[in-house]
Amino acid sequence: MHSLHPLFHPASVALVGASSDPERIGGRPLRFMREGGFEAPIYPVNKSGDAIQGLPSFRSVSEIPHPVDQAVICVPVQGVEAAVQDSIAKGVRAIQIMTAGFAEIDAKGRALQARIAAMCREAGVRLLGPNSLGLLNVPTRFFSTFSTALNGLKPQPGPIALATQSGAFGSATYGMASLRGLGFSKIVATGNEADVDVAECIDYLADDPDTRIICAALESCQDGERLRRALRKAARAGKPVLIMKVGRTEAGAAAASTHTGSLAGNDVVYDTVFAECGAWRPQSIEEMLDIAYAFSVRPALPVNADIGIVTGSGGIGVLMADEAGDRGLALPALPGPGREAALALLPFAVASNPLDMTAQVTSVPQGVSRSVATMLDHTSWGTVFAYLAHVGLSPARFAATQAELVAVAQKHPGRTLVLVMLSTPEVNRALEAEGIVVFEDPSRAVRAVAALAALAQRREMLALPPQAPAAAGATLDLAGIDTEDGAKRVLAAAGLPVLPEQLCTWAAESAEAAQRMGFPVVAKIVSPDITHKTEVGGVILDLQDAEAVRAAHEELIARARRARPLARLEGVLIAPMLRGGVEVILGVHRDPTFGPMVMYGSGGTAVELFKDVAFASAPLSTERARGLLDHVRSTQLLRGWRGAPPCDEAALVAALCRLSEFAAAHAELIESVEINPFVVRQEGAACLDAVITLRAADEAETGRSSHGH
Repeated sequence: MHSLHPLFHPASVALVGASSDPERIGGRPLRFMREGGFEAPIYPVNKSGDAIQGLPSFRSVSEIPHPVDQAVICVPVQGVEAAVQDSIAKGVRAIQIMTAGFAEIDAKGRALQARIAAMCREAGVRLLGPNSLGLLNVPTRFFSTFSTALNGLKPQPGPIALATQSGAFGSATYGMASLRGLGFSKIVATGNEADVDVAECIDYLADDPDTRIICAALESCQDGERLRRALRKAARAGKPVLIMKVGRTEAGAAAASTHTGSLAGNDVVYDTVFAECGAWRPQSIEEMLDIAYAFSVRPALPVNADIGIVTGSGGIGVLMADEAGDRGLALPALPGPGREAALALLPFAVASNPLDMTAQVTSVPQGVSRSVATMLDHTSWGTVFAYLAHVGLSPARFAATQAELVAVAQKHPGRTLVLVMLSTPEVNRALEAEGIVVFEDPSRAVRAVAALAALAQRREMLALPPQAPAAAGATLDLAGIDTEDGAKRVLAAAGLPVLPEQLCTWAAESAEAAQRMGFPVVAKIVSPDITHKTEVGGVILDLQDAEAVRAAHEELIARARRARPLARLEGVLIAPMLRGGVEVILGVHRDPTFGPMVMYGSGGTAVELFKDVAFASAPLSTERARGLLDHVRSTQLLRGWRGAPPCDEAALVAALCRLSEFAAAHAELIESVEINPFVVRQEGAACLDAVITLRAADEAETGRSSHGH
């Protein structure tokens, strides 16, 4: 049995701080559970000892003469610790703390929260909160929440689960969903997450038989690997996860930190991890509910990302086609037999995709349903949209067409049919009961299907063999790692391609090194205090003879001393001058939540301006490294852009894999790696510059301790 089972399925509940006033925070959970029909015993606890909302109450949990499975605590903050101790002594298996005033407030609150969490952990008791809005198990009517949303909306059972840190986010989402007629299995707000977090709730919901799709929202994440495992588990269980991460901007991230008492992680990294683990990140609550609705009506992902559009309006068809193109859906050409069938039905139709049957389609017997059937019969496209304007607002007139469309859909059970139209709730319910999705807005319809198609592709990626864990690797030689020369030496040992270079102290030594290598060469200043050499004029290119190299050596030293008088100068690096190839950037970023992330993108000095980069978790398999290349627009330059010869993509993929293995093996020591530029040629590749930054000593020690934990 999952350790969160007692939270969602308590055999009995003690409500500590229960109020006789059904409108107060301590009174609402009791009222909601009783009005909802929760059948397990409820024991109000109040120091007064008076009856509470018609139920006998007790002065403490320990006074209850019956077993207590879960305690729900609503007392003021100063009484919470004693209530937790009393509940643990009684033998509860789970505790909810709805009270606020803990880690989200100040250091004193953080210390109190830590003590309570330690008490629960030692006793083997699961803790939700503090500062939690509670949870709902809709099928069992366990409405343990003080959300006023339940004053006007009565939760109905359905396949959607919702797990969120923010109670307000949960209430808003539940309210919007309920007004749309969507039903829920479980709803939980984790609050400060002293113990139970959103990741563990997703893990639980992946096993929950009442749940088919999971909606979630994060402000921060305490354990990146736990979140990864939970998302993969849900995806492999066939349950899509739609997960929003708030705190996208710097201001938003600061607000999230203030609200939850924990820091928000790197936003781009969250996008990457969600995609790698088979989840989808909606951009709004509306989008999240659109996707959840579509999947709840037809609980299957599209068989492919190809779509067809049937419309009586050219403008709406173009609008939907534009949206589809923006969202990665394909609109293949209508095959010849399909075109012939469409023109036989209506000779002046625009027989393509979108298939514009014009408004005259309504004058043809069964014109609408036959047009949809034409597209389904003659293609294998995963989804077919039909724009029907407002015909669903006249149920009696629409009844015959509705029955015909249901029959068409039943002939193609593996395909998704989406109707875009204005219609009455009764018409919608009848169509939805047959697995036909109905939207009133064409763009929202396309976006929802695009997300489901992307989820299908991400699920396929999860089926690939997992990358091998990074080998522990030799102890990292830290000597000189803070210079380009030292960084390249370490990277070469890790298997990355590095040119034959030499660090020289004197000008004559530089000239001799250049003669051995062959001209032309490059000369670069080497200093642990000068990371970006171009900013001080620290690189001289295309040196053609020994005299030019001697002069360059002296000039580089002089420039560095003028620009950075206090910088430590170790000498000048002489390297062969490469011509041709495409410059890219390879890197490693240690995310505080998810660990080492590999970066690949367009290289050069403008990388931060254009931000044409993509990330992936380390280590990388060959398949995932190839996939990383496809997420960067400038990768096209490697593939024979405008007649140029293609570059050695295999060498780039190999370098990405070696870099990722290096980063994973030394995650406790490495803060970041930047190889810019990394040049990819027709044959082979090479690191032309590199910077490795180590973690601070105290951070590295913390990382080792938590890793060993």
